[in-house]
Amino acid sequence: MLYTVARLHYVADLSQVKIARQLGLSTATISRILARARAEGIVRIEVRDPVEPDALGERLAQRLGLKSVSVSDLPASSLPAALATPLGQILLTAAPQPGAVIAIGWGRAIRAVLETGLPTLSAVHVVPATGGLQQQAEHFQINEFIRHAAAQLGGKPHFIHAPYLPSAETRASFLSDPAIQKPVALWDRIDIAIMGVGLPPALNPPEASVATACERSLPEVAGDVIRHYYDAQGNLIDWEGAARLIAASPDQLRAARLCIGVAAGPAKAQAIVGAARARLISALVTDVATAEAILASLAVSD
Repeated sequence: MLYTVARLHYVADLSQVKIARQLGLSTATISRILARARAEGIVRIEVRDPVEPDALGERLAQRLGLKSVSVSDLPASSLPAALATPLGQILLTAAPQPGAVIAIGWGRAIRAVLETGLPTLSAVHVVPATGGLQQQAEHFQINEFIRHAAAQLGGKPHFIHAPYLPSAETRASFLSDPAIQKPVALWDRIDIAIMGVGLPPALNPPEASVATACERSLPEVAGDVIRHYYDAQGNLIDWEGAARLIAASPDQLRAARLCIGVAAGPAKAQAIVGAARARLISALVTDVATAEAILASLAVSD
């Protein structure tokens, strides 16, 4: 009876009056049963301390060796669009100078923050961090991302009309085209990069991925940043397409003053840890649940 009444009240969320009617007991009896259930440990009530996003971000930055971490405490139902505000705060704090280069990657989180909006900066250059895809999903439309981002940031867009993964025979031809050479050359001048952090291909649903058969078979992948794969310790994983990519290299991302990973969801905890250890991101925008999952995974590994 103690268990039944406790489940009806605390799990099914029925009032004491409704439980009394359902069981043919008085309301006073139900109240006494609930009190006894708490006293005997059948019911345990926990009041959690409110999470301070700023403190959580500081702990995460320290553990991952990141320059900056901004954590959103908005509900999961509003993610990942809710990451636009903390991302905007990092951009404004970084204060890129006129003429600075901002590189942008692809992904659902990037698309969501662009749809929500970014702050206005001062005469920056906005360039894709990777070539394009013959893929209709909205989160892969990298040149469209650039058009939106440049309009919001108050910058000049630069488009790359080349595939991100050409054949070995055609890659040199694409890169010899002056129209492609110019934006690609901006990768050596990246001031700030805004990157999505991807799940391992084996965990990604087909509609969210463009992974080849080779990528899907890679062992020990923790995640990727624009198809630069790494393991949980941050070691880069070579694959047959790595040399064919038309994308900013790991060294070019590492040379940026700030490379901001934008990612939400506890499932991405290991991917984010690996990206930080690989130094493919130097800052992070995420949510409370993901931040807590990252810290929990780090505690286990310790």
